[in-house]
Amino acid sequence: MLKPFSPWSRLRGLEPMSLCDWPGRISAVLFLGGCDLRCPFCHNSDLAWVPESLPLVSPFDVQSFLETNAAWLDGLVITGGEPTLSADLADWLGELRVRFSLPIKLDSNGMHPDVVERCLRGDVVDLVVVDVKGPVAQYPLLTGGRAASEEAAACLGRMFDLADAYRGRFAFRCTIVPQLSVEDVDQVRRMLPSGFELVTQAYFCPPRKCFTEEFPC
Repeated sequence: MLKPFSPWSRLRGLEPMSLCDWPGRISAVLFLGGCDLRCPFCHNSDLAWVPESLPLVSPFDVQSFLETNAAWLDGLVITGGEPTLSADLADWLGELRVRFSLPIKLDSNGMHPDVVERCLRGDVVDLVVVDVKGPVAQYPLLTGGRAASEEAAACLGRMFDLADAYRGRFAFRCTIVPQLSVEDVDQVRRMLPSGFELVTQAYFCPPRKCFTEEFPC
């Protein structure tokens, strides 16, 4: 029986083959519904905010697909929504790793460092990619009021410490939304641990108009 908030109970999407979610690798992508932030520029807002509006993906279908296709895949990407909302994520990833022997990439907003740390300590992820929304002072705006600046600073600080301890297993990216200036992006770069580069992503207007007046399309 699935736990109420276990990863299997949140699985809302399977992309059988992606060439862009893990650059340089052919990967399958699993999408976990739900997110604790409300970023006005979110491109997966239905998945993140109203996951119950999307059909569940059967664990049997995922397992059957991976059993058949793992041999030609270079990796498995876990994204969302926000995967780290599941406290037992490390156990779930461990099961996938043992069963299918695939490298695993985890996407995260960085607000649950305890869960990420358990994944790293359990050696069940090969790469953690953290989306840094902007300077911590702007987190209330950039997260739809869901993350205070102090909370963001504390959580990201722990993520940066983990990145320093697990060199080679972290990457950081930032979407250049219209509200971020060149100086803001430079400030984000200075936040990162020594030796890490910031990957920037271009902003595209979301397909669903989930933004506010502060985020015009």
